[in-house]
Amino acid sequence: MLRDKNLIPLSRQHQHALALCVRIERASPVCEADLAAWQKEVAEHFRGEIRIHFSSEERVVFPAARRFDALVSLVEELQAEHDWLRDRFAEAEIHRLSANDLSAFAQGLSGHIRKEERRLFERLQELMTPEELAALGKNLAAALKDAAQTCVLPTETARLRPGR
Repeated sequence: MLRDKNLIPLSRQHQHALALCVRIERASPVCEADLAAWQKEVAEHFRGEIRIHFSSEERVVFPAARRFDALVSLVEELQAEHDWLRDRFAEAEIHRLSANDLSAFAQGLSGHIRKEERRLFERLQELMTPEELAALGKNLAAALKDAAQTCVLPTETARLRPGR
């Protein structure tokens, strides 16, 4: 299903986070010497965009979705994933992720994003009226106004090289 224009800002941010996940997965296993650079980049993504993204979903999208009985358990699951991911971002900030933790983080974030895109957003587009989606989009625009508008560029260490 084509993404409704009111959800596109979140989907764009999802693309940025998925790009990070793909790079981590392709670089795995991350060697000990590169681990700090990867954790720094993960923390920068959180500070620049994902922190505001999570907050916007929790303040705007999740309450709208909870109005529909069919989405309540999905929203609870997504909220629990936000909590788990926040803990991983906090660990990256203080350089406490191992190479295995970093790989698990990338898999968890990627799965979370795909669940939001394929299950939550699709169902919201089916269940909400165009007017409700427009109101959601207006509230999202206000909530996302301070988020970074571009993807964080990889550091030299975290940049994929040919053959990796």
